[in-house]
Amino acid sequence: MADLFRDEVKQDEAVREDAPLADRLRPRTLDEVVGQEHLTGPEGAIGRMIAAGRLSSIIFWGPPGTGKTTISRLLADAVGMRFEPISAVFSGVADLKKVFAAARDHAKLGQKTLLFVDEIHRFNRAQQDSFLPFVEDGTVTLVGATTENPSFELNAALLSRAQVLILRRLDSDALEKLLDRAETIMDRPLPLDTAAREALVASADGDGRFLLNQAETLYSVNLPEPLDPAGLSALLHRRVAVYDKDREGHYNLISALHKALRGSDPQASLYYLARMLVAGEQPLYVLRRIVRFASEDIGLADPQALIQCLAAKDAYEFLGSPEGELAIVQACLYCATAPKSNAAYTAQKEAWKSARDTGSLMPPQNILNAPTKLMKDVGYGKGYAYDHDTPEGFSGDNYWPEEMRPQAFYRPVDRGFEKRIAERMAFWDDLRAKARD
Repeated sequence: MADLFRDEVKQDEAVREDAPLADRLRPRTLDEVVGQEHLTGPEGAIGRMIAAGRLSSIIFWGPPGTGKTTISRLLADAVGMRFEPISAVFSGVADLKKVFAAARDHAKLGQKTLLFVDEIHRFNRAQQDSFLPFVEDGTVTLVGATTENPSFELNAALLSRAQVLILRRLDSDALEKLLDRAETIMDRPLPLDTAAREALVASADGDGRFLLNQAETLYSVNLPEPLDPAGLSALLHRRVAVYDKDREGHYNLISALHKALRGSDPQASLYYLARMLVAGEQPLYVLRRIVRFASEDIGLADPQALIQCLAAKDAYEFLGSPEGELAIVQACLYCATAPKSNAAYTAQKEAWKSARDTGSLMPPQNILNAPTKLMKDVGYGKGYAYDHDTPEGFSGDNYWPEEMRPQAFYRPVDRGFEKRIAERMAFWDDLRAKARD
């Protein structure tokens, strides 16, 4: 399987006329690569390496269909290196040993090797470590490609020896260039009206390979007249959004949802909620995060936020999908438009730290229960002021251990319901000060 992958990649250098359109349009020089000018341009990392005639090891990180394999092959051509591709999906330890042995043999003849490893994150930790001595002694220059966050998927030792370069999803201008090239090589325009062409570009979701495959399908069908968006939708399927529920896409979107909620942007919050649910995320997972948000970022600024979220949980569990998802939308919009405060969240962290730092300090005796005669005799409960017996319903007593000064963990903000709480606390503080005087 490893040899098959290697042969397929090397065949790019001599593409047959009957090859898929995406292969026929594969760039022959780095200048032809679209959408990655921040790397391939004169001031980009790749442009500078080529100008210097020397490559360092690289990890290409980016979504599918953005040119990771193509750029790697063109890099080898640009600096006169031998291009050796392998796939972590198809290769094992035996394949790696063969590759390293061949690279050493070529090095003796003065030929340096660029080792391209597709899906490098699929190698386990031990396999990743096997690259280190050959990268360090210059046997190979490693170029790895991954769609996953290298910080999570690659060994720190390997990352420290390679430069991580981020490939961007192709924007509409880059995708339009690919369609223009397709029309040139096919010598006829795509059978689409303007609106359908825009819809085709949008449907690719930044994946150039997917776009060209869709264009090839359109060219293969004899159409009496150009398609409109509805006709295009009926003929072609839309690319499924990239979203791995246990990978970075999952964490990126939930982070974006949380930040949009915190930023009081209900429109963006609803967008990221939709992105996750449409991609197949478990609705209760999203709702759990919104419940957490209600406590962490709203708190007592609007105590109804938490109630709304828990009501949404009950409604979703009662109705299921898709009807129950409207309750999640309601909770999301409520939280996005509620006044914000993290005072409870901050208070929790400070109180927990204080509890760990102060250990087992005894509360003052006057607020301790005295269920036995002995405990009464030693002073438990002596002098306790019953707050309900005071005119204001507030005694102003001290409730802190004698060895500890009173602390201010909870500091309500001047927004929403917490503004009233702050006024109430200030009133009590004033009564305490008068009681001490």
